[in-house]
Amino acid sequence: QVQLVESGGGLVQPGGSLTLSCAASGSIFSHLGWYRQPPGKQRELVAVIISGGTKNYADSVKGRFTVSRDNAKNTVYLQMNSLKPEDTAVYYCNAGDLTGMNYWGKGTLVTVSS
Repeated sequence: QVQLVESGGGLVQPGGSLTLSCAASGSIFSHLGWYRQPPGKQRELVAVIISGGTKNYADSVKGRFTVSRDNAKNTVYLQMNSLKPEDTAVYYCNAGDLTGMNYWGKGTLVTVSS
């Protein structure tokens, strides 16, 4: 049974930093990453690491966010710096396994506000 357990969300002031973690278990994953859903908007890609280590980022977070993966722990991280109010969203961990199945975490809320 695949499980994605997210942690690290919360309230942070503009310009601050936050790190999200997602512990994945139950399969071998070809890609791990993060999506987010701002209030009243559709879910969007934030960052993803695919097999081989290639990283893809949304233009809106390039230079501010860093996605990384600890293969030994099967955990993906999202280091978020220089946070802006528009980064406020529910952040979802996403994983794809070798059979093509796609999985989602329950989400963690990040609020950027003074």
